[in-house]
Amino acid sequence: MLNNLEHDSIFTPEQVLENRGRVAIFIDGSNLFYAALQLGIEIDYTKLLCRLTGGSRLLRAFFYTGVDRTNEKQQGFLLWMRRNGYRVIAKDLVQLPDGSKKANLDVEIAVDMMALVDSYDTAVLVSGDGDLAYAVNSVSYRGVRVEVASLRSMTSDSLINVSDRYIDLEAIKEDIQKTPRQTYPYRQLSEMGFLDEAPTISDEHLEIPE
Repeated sequence: MLNNLEHDSIFTPEQVLENRGRVAIFIDGSNLFYAALQLGIEIDYTKLLCRLTGGSRLLRAFFYTGVDRTNEKQQGFLLWMRRNGYRVIAKDLVQLPDGSKKANLDVEIAVDMMALVDSYDTAVLVSGDGDLAYAVNSVSYRGVRVEVASLRSMTSDSLINVSDRYIDLEAIKEDIQKTPRQTYPYRQLSEMGFLDEAPTISDEHLEIPE
């Protein structure tokens, strides 16, 4: 399902997808978690990866998140992610003066997007953070197509304006949400090791300001 912003495109939806080439996915874990809360769903990370790849050749899928090294449930979730198609970039949570904890991974996302720019044709950024707009604009000037996927109410206009395609997560939530006893019939994913069911994600799994 394509976003309404694409309805005026001179390209058909099929042409948009077939021209994506090699795809690299960059997921802001905290941003995605809050989007899922707003949507009232739990993310199925196998279905998410399949949906974002869309049949194109996947170079790599990065998942960025703050972590508490003593949280065993969170470590179990991240282990599952590493074994099921994601490259996890973890950063220790830092306690702020107000008592909340946070880990900002904007720099890591931007650096990885630039470092790999010659290795992929399409970048899919799962974040609505306007601080990433400069990095998105920079890689686009290197000839890369950039797709932004996020919840519209949580997305900066500046980020949408520099992207080539915007996907509202609300429009695809049925494609990426976890359902009871979900089975995965995707042959390509099973060959890559997408066999285990992801543990249920909660506020213990991602960086959540207190």
